[in-house]
Amino acid sequence: MTISLQPPAAGHPCLSQQALQASGLSAGDLERLAGVARRAAAAGGAELTRHFGKLRQIREKGRAGDLVTEADLAAEQAVLAVLAAESAGVAVLAEESGHSATRSELEWCVDPLDGTTNFAHSFPLFATSVGLTWRGTPLLGAIEVPALAEHYWAAPGLGAWCNDQPIQVSGCTELSASLLVTGFAYDRTTQPDTNYTEFCWFTHRSHGVRRGGAAAVDLAFVAAGRLDGYWERGLSPWDLAAGVVLVEQAGGIVSAYDGTPLVLADGRLIATTPGLHRALMDGLAQCRPLPGALFGAPEL
Repeated sequence: MTISLQPPAAGHPCLSQQALQASGLSAGDLERLAGVARRAAAAGGAELTRHFGKLRQIREKGRAGDLVTEADLAAEQAVLAVLAAESAGVAVLAEESGHSATRSELEWCVDPLDGTTNFAHSFPLFATSVGLTWRGTPLLGAIEVPALAEHYWAAPGLGAWCNDQPIQVSGCTELSASLLVTGFAYDRTTQPDTNYTEFCWFTHRSHGVRRGGAAAVDLAFVAAGRLDGYWERGLSPWDLAAGVVLVEQAGGIVSAYDGTPLVLADGRLIATTPGLHRALMDGLAQCRPLPGALFGAPEL
């Protein structure tokens, strides 16, 4: 296996490398599990392609705006079938079916259709994401983006890849020259802790801020150098597990908003090029919502 051209960022904790060291997995085990992730993501992506533009039922599942379709369910079944056949004994946390009965220190985090709202409207930006964690820390993963025919995967020591080509984060070091991306959580209409102010603040200081609507794709695009930085809140482990590894192994930095190591379950992260990490962290610190107010209002 050829190693990626771009090593993880120096001087900053690499979660996937730490997870590998703690797990004690051999190089052979790691490569085998990376292959499982790739095949599982591809199986999910094939189901999404089969259902795209042909949905019969779209419904909400608990939270307003949180949609589920028959494509989500079919893709999850396809992913889980691969995982059951090729990694028996590894636990699974899947968005639609929850935790498996199996308990282990290794756990697959599966988002069968990241970007369901996009998919439901035939907006072609969505993905199947399959990440593997060790005691809750991202270890490896694969992301299938069917509409672009792009298959991303990454693992420590094996690099970050898209369609068998190594990828790396951009060399952007100036916020004013950056293209950023974020997303807005389902609870944005009921919670004061939103990122609307952050969106405006960074829009005024960059080439622009995009809103793709699929966290896994956003992270893959940062890893591939198409986007220079990403931040979001309100996410779940299955949204992030694979993409975090992609960004790290493509030479980027992933952290909590304050620069401390990311805790996957917190659902709040920055993912950037090394040269932009401080700028995003400082900008977010200025935009935290004011106590008792719906939105913070820093000077723009």
